[in-house]
Amino acid sequence: MHDIGGPVGFELAAAVPGRIASLTLLNTTIDVTDFTSPWTMEPFRHRGIGELWMRSLTAPAFRFLMRLQGIGDPTTVSRAELDTYLALVKGPDHGRTFLQIMRSTERTPAKQARYRAAVRNVPYPVQAIWSADDPAMTLAVYGEKARVAAGLSRLQIVPGKHFPKKTRHPPSPSR
Repeated sequence: MHDIGGPVGFELAAAVPGRIASLTLLNTTIDVTDFTSPWTMEPFRHRGIGELWMRSLTAPAFRFLMRLQGIGDPTTVSRAELDTYLALVKGPDHGRTFLQIMRSTERTPAKQARYRAAVRNVPYPVQAIWSADDPAMTLAVYGEKARVAAGLSRLQIVPGKHFPKKTRHPPSPSR
């Protein structure tokens, strides 16, 4: 579960724990009561403003905002990759589903307790992988809170920012 997918995944895991094979937390938030959206994401939470913000997000504007925020590092995240993320945000419904997700994520103590219950003493394995230099979901704050909430002794830390670097393996030798 990455980023805004965390709360979505926690809801699913809490609702049907028997159908979860494993859970991996990746640069997301579990302690939602003190979470503050990055300024580039906050407009989506508000009716009217969110729709205007969504319509203004062209591919160049989205890439600019991601790079400005330090998330879309051009040395590790290509233009095509950022364009793909934008396409996922907008989807076939022009962003209506994404706006609904952004507006339905509650930052209440009850939600925080529900999300913590989805990662602690559960019938499936839980791990947390964190990007070392994420400027939005920092390792020191959000990574540590996820580790504690899940009762993990450690996080697996990987290089990268919000979108972790991908490992490229050499092609398998031909036989």
